Amino acid sequence: MAYHNPVLLKESVDGLNIQPSGVYVDVTFGGGGHSREILKRLGPQGKLFAFDQDQDALANKIEDERFTLINENFRFIKRFLRFYNVKKVDGILGDFGVSSHQFDVAERGFSTRFESNLDMRMNQNSTLSAFDVVNNYEEKELQAVLFNYGELRSAPKIARTIISARKEGEIVTSERLKEILHPFLPVGREHKVLAQVYQAIRIEVNQEIEVLKEFLLQTETLLNPGGRLSLISYHSLEDRLVKRYIRSGMFEGEPEKDFYGNISVPFQKVGKMIVPSSEEIKENNRARSARLRIAERIAE
Repeated sequence: MAYHNPVLLKESVDGLNIQPSGVYVDVTFGGGGHSREILKRLGPQGKLFAFDQDQDALANKIEDERFTLINENFRFIKRFLRFYNVKKVDGILGDFGVSSHQFDVAERGFSTRFESNLDMRMNQNSTLSAFDVVNNYEEKELQAVLFNYGELRSAPKIARTIISARKEGEIVTSERLKEILHPFLPVGREHKVLAQVYQAIRIEVNQEIEVLKEFLLQTETLLNPGGRLSLISYHSLEDRLVKRYIRSGMFEGEPEKDFYGNISVPFQKVGKMIVPSSEEIKENNRARSARLRIAERIAE
């Protein structure tokens, strides 16, 4: 599992309540850890479809006649499942965020640890990169990215500083960006603030919030009654969306009540939010911020 150490492996797959002959989807294939565990629990008639837009993940394809790997963004889940004549499934697993592989390959530009060109594209064929965000966004756009996705109070000052610095020449590398950000990196908190900046730019580059919303909205009609969602988030922006959608089937506002004051929602949560054990965090530090939420599709 050098490519990606799967987080909350047993808990997330347990959450799917797998039926041996069911149809399941792993929307974040990565190193295939979750997919392999799902396949272990499927019978000969079961099917597993997996999505990953990263070309590197294709090298981890599982040779199993019950398994199909789709090299696409999971925002298109319904469209591509239709190619395989699949209109309903029994469970969907998602482990959002960046894979260990993406963090550990310096030239991908996801990690603050390495010097590299500004990239951060999960899909290497995407036209928008971190370079474009840092060098071409207007000040207000850049400020909004840093504030909304990095939750940085100093977003206006950081955006202004980046705009000023790029007048001297394009900001091409992570090292140059760190130099520009130096005044905003207090001693003892450098890595936290830098991680917030990187997170903000990465979310913008990959449209992660829009992708998550589009995906969640499709799950209501895709899941059979009794089908399960098992979703792992790593930061509050994702987790809030998942939590709110499970609770109300919406991202804003409240569901309408009928004459008797009852509300109709597509899901019911299963158990409480699950976090990794101290043992798992000790073995895999990247698991420390993981949050697992499980929900079941309610019969209409």
